[in-house]
Amino acid sequence: MKKKAFVAIISASMLACMGTGALAATKLQEIKAYLNPEVRVKVDGTYVDLRDVKGNAIAPITYQGANYFPIRSISDALDIAVGYDETTNTIILGEKVDGVSIVDGFKDMYYTKDAAKTTYKGKDYKEAYFNDGSGDRSSNFMLYPNKKHQTLYLQIAAVNGDITDLTIQDGDTSTTLKKIDVIKAEEGLVTVQVDIAGVKSLYIHGNVKGDTAVFVPLTTSYYK
Repeated sequence: MKKKAFVAIISASMLACMGTGALAATKLQEIKAYLNPEVRVKVDGTYVDLRDVKGNAIAPITYQGANYFPIRSISDALDIAVGYDETTNTIILGEKVDGVSIVDGFKDMYYTKDAAKTTYKGKDYKEAYFNDGSGDRSSNFMLYPNKKHQTLYLQIAAVNGDITDLTIQDGDTSTTLKKIDVIKAEEGLVTVQVDIAGVKSLYIHGNVKGDTAVFVPLTTSYYK
């Protein structure tokens, strides 16, 4: 529903938030327009307060009968990821064509490059999260998509036992985005797909028993 509304708003035209480099481009043309605070926006029947990247309330610009909004304010309201490629002056909405590995900036005590722990079923993934502690325990780590991505594709495997109650939460609001009751060792490497639009941080946790290890290949788990 939100994506359909998003398409309609795009077709009505909006003003994209551009970086300093883009604003300095020689093809920009000066226009005369007006701020119009009387225009309000509804998303799925509910009024929303549109804000800029600093959290300030914004009003649309009215120009030649059309209302223009900063595209990031609309994407935030609709939970659509937005990015900007400065090299091509391209605004990217939703999933990116190329995945971005979660290994970039990943920090955890169970992060490893040890080939004995990064190799799963004969393939060395080079970098992994490998929690092989003993006893009944929880296995958890954080990720930081920083509102830049639409979807998380997390690969995970249970080794020598099962992972139960695997839960992926919004790290800021504790909202559960995905829950899987059990991942069995015989399933092999499982890919978990999660909608993470508008999410700054993620908390991933699951329960294991005995000698069960949790294996997450960081190089093949990615955001889009």
